[in-house]
Amino acid sequence: MKNWILFLASLMVLNANASNAVIVDDSLNIKQVTQFDGTPWGIALLNDQEAIVTIQKGDAYRVNLTSGEKQPLTGLPNIDSKGQGGLLDVAKSPEFDKQAWLYFTYVKPSAEGSRTTLARALLVNNDLTQWEDLLVTESASPYTKHYGGRIVFDDKGHVFFSIGDRGVRENAQDLTNHAGSIIRLSLNGQVPADNPFVSHANIKNEIWSYGHRNPQGLFYDQNTQTLWSNEHGPKGGDEINLIRPAANYGWPIVSYGKEYSGAASIGEGTTKDGIDNPAKVFIPSIAPSSLLRYQGMLFSNWNGDFLSTALALRHLNKVKIATDGKTTETRYLENLAERLRSIAQDSKGALYIGTDSGKLLKITLAVQTSLQ
Repeated sequence: MKNWILFLASLMVLNANASNAVIVDDSLNIKQVTQFDGTPWGIALLNDQEAIVTIQKGDAYRVNLTSGEKQPLTGLPNIDSKGQGGLLDVAKSPEFDKQAWLYFTYVKPSAEGSRTTLARALLVNNDLTQWEDLLVTESASPYTKHYGGRIVFDDKGHVFFSIGDRGVRENAQDLTNHAGSIIRLSLNGQVPADNPFVSHANIKNEIWSYGHRNPQGLFYDQNTQTLWSNEHGPKGGDEINLIRPAANYGWPIVSYGKEYSGAASIGEGTTKDGIDNPAKVFIPSIAPSSLLRYQGMLFSNWNGDFLSTALALRHLNKVKIATDGKTTETRYLENLAERLRSIAQDSKGALYIGTDSGKLLKITLAVQTSLQ
């Protein structure tokens, strides 16, 4: 069964350019849980009653999801919050019930330039203790953009996190640095022995895949044992990708996007031998900022569909990918006119979404709603 699922996932990728439909539906129930002073970049649900939320400018809170009460966490490091930098994602360790590790990505200042960094700390009441930088990546750049930063875990004791090209396109094809890649580590920060480049002296052994522009969404699907990302293209050409070890996703050699100034194409075309094609391309760009694959009872006919928050086009984006590669795209919450930044799903299937205006929203099913 697993091999069949993986075959279907591969078929999706091969048919990334198949026709698609776009539907707009704003009939969800929306409740504001709380308001932050800053952008809630990451949401980690401790359970269905509490969450840890990171604020990009450098704060983190423990939030009661019923009352909206929020308590600040102490113990954060020095964080560079210039430009697109700051405190980025937070994720609960898969072994959190045994030892309360939280994993964070943040932008660490250095003399050479800021760097995307993966860290972890123990949550003790509202204190972050035993803070440990697991990987200060070699991604320093004079630019304050394209940090990536999403975190996910598989079910085999590994943590993945993403890094953008840091504003230097060539970085994404240069495996002597970490920029423009997705990284895979053991939970303690060590390089797994089966990483694809672990035997290459001139390649960063932490790299799992490369050729990424700015992947700000990651999701590991335990049902299919597959890793997925979404990433920002330039003007047009945002992507959803099935992530394979050692695979090259093409930036900036291939892209469906255009230059911001004018309409010139980027790279050599949209496809090339040896480069993985996206499962879904967004033209025009939606600016995807986080990703999950829905599995829940509340929106049961969404199961298996991808959900992405969108910044530029300000909506919740749902993509159904058929086995022949055709996609159906449904856009929700457009009436909010909010830049949607982060998303999480609780055990009952309800969604929590963070907006750039500082809101934490709970999304549930409206009465008598027919969902696409």
